[in-house]
Amino acid sequence: MPHTSQPHEDPKTDASPAGLAAVALPAARPATTLPAPDVPSADLPITDRTRVTRSPDRQRTDRAELYRILDDALVAHVAIVRDGLPLVLPMGFGRGGDAIYLHGSTGSGIFRMMASGSPISVTVTHLDGLVYARSLFDSSMNYRSAVVFGTATIVADPAEKAEAMRIVSDHLMPGRTAEVRPMTKRELAATLVLRLPLDEVSVKVRAHGASEEPDDGEDRAVWAGVLPLRLTALAPETSPLTAPGTPVSAAATAYAARIAGAADAAAAAAAARAEPAVAAPMP
Repeated sequence: MPHTSQPHEDPKTDASPAGLAAVALPAARPATTLPAPDVPSADLPITDRTRVTRSPDRQRTDRAELYRILDDALVAHVAIVRDGLPLVLPMGFGRGGDAIYLHGSTGSGIFRMMASGSPISVTVTHLDGLVYARSLFDSSMNYRSAVVFGTATIVADPAEKAEAMRIVSDHLMPGRTAEVRPMTKRELAATLVLRLPLDEVSVKVRAHGASEEPDDGEDRAVWAGVLPLRLTALAPETSPLTAPGTPVSAAATAYAARIAGAADAAAAAAAARAEPAVAAPMP
């Protein structure tokens, strides 16, 4: 995998909608009103935990690149040690300023443990392509990944909590907040919201083709290259109890269109980078 909870050790095989009407969405994430006591540095500091020790040239320290990786992701994997054993759970999340927000039930033992001050790490990974080399040893993956280390704190202020939940909702389903009713006091009371600052983060990226050299001795008749991968949305599936004739959520169709547009742009960029195969000479 691209990252581990220790300084990165990535072996050669590291992992390190059609027909939907487009509806305009804001190009940028809505501004957050959550407090930001300090202005973060544009560069991510490198610590003993965040330093990449395997392929260090793949480490990134641009905070803007970290924000893009987080903002493009839907799922984060949250790791914590419980009863002496590691536990990793996938969770939805959202970024507001220089922090990420996690939310779950107040009855969740894991969330209560995280809220108590237990250290956690949160990982986000995008798998952008499979890299086919002329040997399995040299084959790899293209990815963008980030690992956040730290201690989460409870968002207790009611206004801040409501804003944090809006951030998570608008990250996962942009525009949906305006289509549905507000959360009730009971729903808010049943939800625990945690804030994890982006103070200690490791970012690692691989974005190139197969490793090859003119004199590596490999058989050039064996194809090598990259198979780009992308996230796509299928046709929306209406729930059985939705009133007949109700149009599909504008937020859903817009998000599907946005994903398709981003994927098309990525595919075009990958095609532009690709080199045409050269036919073998005739005997």
